[in-house]
Amino acid sequence: MRDRWSDAGAAQAIASHAEAGIGPDLALRVYSTRLLGQVPELVLHGGGNTSVKTRLPDLSGNMAEVLCVKGSGWDMASIEAPGLPAVRLGPLRGLRRLPSLSDEDMVNFQRTNLLDAASPNPSVETLLHAFLPHRYIDHTHANAVLALTDQPDGEAVCREVFGGRVALVPYIMPGFALAKRVAEIHEAHPDCEGMILLKHGVISFAETAEEAYRRMIGIVATAEAFLDGTPCRGFRPAELPADVADAAAVAPILRGLLSGPGTGGGVRGRFVLEHRGGAAVRNFVDGAEAARYGLAGPVTPDHSIRTKPRPVLVPAPDGGDLAGFAEGAAEAVRRFEADYAAYFARGNARAGMSKTSLDPAPRVILVPGVGLFAAGESRRAAGIAADLAEAAISVIGDAERIGRFVSIGEDEVFDIEYWSLEQAKLGKGREPALARHVAVVTGAAGAIGGAVTAAFREQGAEVVGLDRAEGDGVLACDVTDPRAVEAAFDRVAESLGGVDIVVSNAGAAWRGRIGEVADGLLRESFELNFFAHQHVARAAVRIMLAQGIGGTLLFNASKQAVNPGRDFGPYGLPKAATLALMRQYAVDYGPDGITSNAVNADRIRSGLLTDAMIRDRARARGVGEEEYMGGNLLGREVRAGDVAKAFVGLALSRRTTGAVLTVDGGNIAAAMR
Repeated sequence: MRDRWSDAGAAQAIASHAEAGIGPDLALRVYSTRLLGQVPELVLHGGGNTSVKTRLPDLSGNMAEVLCVKGSGWDMASIEAPGLPAVRLGPLRGLRRLPSLSDEDMVNFQRTNLLDAASPNPSVETLLHAFLPHRYIDHTHANAVLALTDQPDGEAVCREVFGGRVALVPYIMPGFALAKRVAEIHEAHPDCEGMILLKHGVISFAETAEEAYRRMIGIVATAEAFLDGTPCRGFRPAELPADVADAAAVAPILRGLLSGPGTGGGVRGRFVLEHRGGAAVRNFVDGAEAARYGLAGPVTPDHSIRTKPRPVLVPAPDGGDLAGFAEGAAEAVRRFEADYAAYFARGNARAGMSKTSLDPAPRVILVPGVGLFAAGESRRAAGIAADLAEAAISVIGDAERIGRFVSIGEDEVFDIEYWSLEQAKLGKGREPALARHVAVVTGAAGAIGGAVTAAFREQGAEVVGLDRAEGDGVLACDVTDPRAVEAAFDRVAESLGGVDIVVSNAGAAWRGRIGEVADGLLRESFELNFFAHQHVARAAVRIMLAQGIGGTLLFNASKQAVNPGRDFGPYGLPKAATLALMRQYAVDYGPDGITSNAVNADRIRSGLLTDAMIRDRARARGVGEEEYMGGNLLGREVRAGDVAKAFVGLALSRRTTGAVLTVDGGNIAAAMR
């Protein structure tokens, strides 16, 4: 664990905050909090908390003793001063006299004592910080420390490693009771430089930000040194199939199993997946005893709201028998859901039958031979769950190195998972219409493709673009090459779990009198304006069928498909074939829940209809450019954003297939017959 404190960095933090009227106490609190938060082995994704006791003016100008403590929803890695709301310290300390305090009363009391009522809710562990006497307090969930505490004899291990340097606190759920117990144990060990919360995390404290930070680094470094001094045994490998399927083949099957109504109680939605398959992950999931150590429970309570009480372990996928893998994985998920329903019933009965079950779908799936998949309602949520799962693998691996990994008990896991103050961290709200959906857009770098990408993202979809050159959110793919298309869709499946919506948009306009164009030019146009659509649709359908949850195919056709223009045959003919292709997919895959529709657009400024082509077409018709672009019943130019809205509308129309939506401002000659 490297000490990253810099006197120059601290001085810069003080100077930059001073420009905003923020004093050195809070400036250094922000600085050292970020130092801790930027180390994944210490905290991840909103975990941990820090505080400083200082004096700030209230609205009347009177100086008040306050505790500036990390606010709920803020991440230590990027925290700013507003993420450390100031709470009046005296009233907080007065709560210690109470014999008990409900969570609701605790939150309300903390909010009523904020200096600024618009501040975020203070951390659920605010009282722990308030009851300790030190000025600066740091709290992390350091992997190395968890590996020591998550043992059958974790307390004895910690005493051996740290001696009297730290005080030990038995596991107690965060909140008022833990805060009181921490204060009592600290008073019995006033000279300790930190405290270890067994099966939870570690606290360090001091009168300066630098010393508190360095004590944290020192405690964690001591734990790491102890672990490094024990030989790494690794996990005894299990026997795997000779031909293990790859992540791209496995992901759609798993995604389909996690989507839809749950069989163990509750309702599930569609999920986005993230795959991790590095050496450490593979060593873990490929172990012969993965069912023992891999399903034992969370390494720290903070993880459970995002990873569920435990992962699900599915069979190793035999590449020659994916149907058998799908059956085995489905049974594993069904067992997980049934177990989760029973777990919820037990916990709810103990809590007084007052809670509503969360969805029963697992959030982490262990796949021998492949790695792990994490599930979330978005790419970001899946990534967070994957990060936490990898952190757990690191902790469990180190714990098994020195002994045997043991998690907290079922009751404690339930209390954390269903704790309203923890659930509030997830910030649940109404999801956009296409949240949890994965969309692929070809020709994404063009005017229409860019507008379509933006429109689908606005509706909550996770969008991957395909175009000739790689860019932000765009994979390089020549859609006229079927192997390149298959490879691109495999990358999408591996990185996001599958595909729900495809907008086959890429195209280019070739012109010429049809009786005079060269065969090569016509074939070139058919490759991009017809066969590329077939390559894309075929690759998408392969994944959609593996998922078994339907899908949406959308094609960018053209008014040329139904209303040919003079000298546009090389473009219009393959577009007419694409229109027929769309309908054939509607006929063949409707029974599988896959819809297939098209948009016919006309005169959209884009890579197809360039400024030069607009001038050329306007001159050919003897009109001005503006008149040409607005040459429709409405007399208005149609824009790429209008086409994008049409594609979104068709994606949302789950009971429409085989349809063509015209976006041209009104052109009766191009009306469908």
